[in-house]
Amino acid sequence: MSDYHINVFHSAEDGGYIADIPDLESCSAFGSTPQEALGEVLTAKEAWLAAARERGIPIPEPRYRPALYV
Repeated sequence: MSDYHINVFHSAEDGGYIADIPDLESCSAFGSTPQEALGEVLTAKEAWLAAARERGIPIPEPRYRPALYV
């Protein structure tokens, strides 16, 4: 079973870390550390999925894969 890809990156503008899930529109979170941002976005993911189920919104399959440059 595959899961959704999560990006975690530093944002100097926000003064912390942002985590997002590209396959789930507008699903992102902020944290003062990468670990905190990851924990927050996992909570946001569960809320996003629950809200979609409640509203009958289709839940996208995990598809996003970052490009690897070697």
